[in-house]
Amino acid sequence: MATAKTAPAAPAKKRTPNAAFMKPLTPSPALAAVVGATPLPRTEIISKLWVYIKAHKLQDAANKRMINADAKLKEVFGKPQVSMFEMAGLIGKHVK
Repeated sequence: MATAKTAPAAPAKKRTPNAAFMKPLTPSPALAAVVGATPLPRTEIISKLWVYIKAHKLQDAANKRMINADAKLKEVFGKPQVSMFEMAGLIGKHVK
């Protein structure tokens, strides 16, 4: 019986940030009302949205994955409630 040799483990590579995510994007006027008008990377826009959501207690009490939109977020999302996974897709329409 032949025994299989295990290959030595490759050294762990440090993750490099994807340039597309780090490119500053200009928010639309509706989104700028929430995150500010300065160009930001997509990751920062999502982070600032979460800060706004938590500060205004807009997470649904029963289902924390759902976000209840206030007047400013309703302009961005286009509906009164979205899931946290759906939110990132809806933001794409509001950045250039």
